[in-house]
Amino acid sequence: MLLDEVCESLLPTADGCAVADVRVGLGYTAVQLDDGNCGLAYTFREGVEAGCSVIKAAGTLVGQQASELAVWARSPDPLAAAIGLATLNALIRVPAGAVETDLLGLLGCEPNDVVGMVGHFGPLVEPLRRRCSTLHILERQLTAGSGLLPESAASEVLPKCQIVILSATTLLNRTIDGLLQLCQNAREVAILGPSTPLLPEAFITRRATLLSGIQVIDPKRALRIVSEGGGTRQFGGAVRKLTIRLPR
Repeated sequence: MLLDEVCESLLPTADGCAVADVRVGLGYTAVQLDDGNCGLAYTFREGVEAGCSVIKAAGTLVGQQASELAVWARSPDPLAAAIGLATLNALIRVPAGAVETDLLGLLGCEPNDVVGMVGHFGPLVEPLRRRCSTLHILERQLTAGSGLLPESAASEVLPKCQIVILSATTLLNRTIDGLLQLCQNAREVAILGPSTPLLPEAFITRRATLLSGIQVIDPKRALRIVSEGGGTRQFGGAVRKLTIRLPR
């Protein structure tokens, strides 16, 4: 699976790296390493075990080797998976070719295009609707907005799309592999969100054409925002939004 490949690719870079800070917020999870680098991942609150202690290893994570937490990305537990993916993202060094640019411009949306969006990216909805023929938005949580389709509609909708935008949270819930296989007719497939591993080599053999994620440039600020329950709207100058086009 794709997440396993991300893990295997990054684990060799974790040698000698220790975890300096871990924050599990209501919106995002952040992990900072002892070299100062920080990574983020979405916090899935659905499916978290009820109780006052939701992470049994709490109080022991700081000081562990990055390799020990990175493999948590494979865990079926949503919080452990978020900690693992955030650790993996902290291990990534921004690849050559990553640029700060408008994702919409790179997608090259045309008037006759059918666009599929897996995950509700509010700021993109109206601009895409103005540029394309049809926009289908698939969501697990149908209360996120009006006109949404259930995720079960993916097998019917995505093969008809010329452009597909996949939330990087699909890595965490292990649906990304199946979704990418449904994008066989899309000329552009973008993986989007702060959880996105900017790791071209893990995606290059799949149908993804664009990776759009973030680089944390102010870890102290990002950690505070995560701790206070913030997310993408609050990160602002604490991160750089980066996009990289994958070789075809």
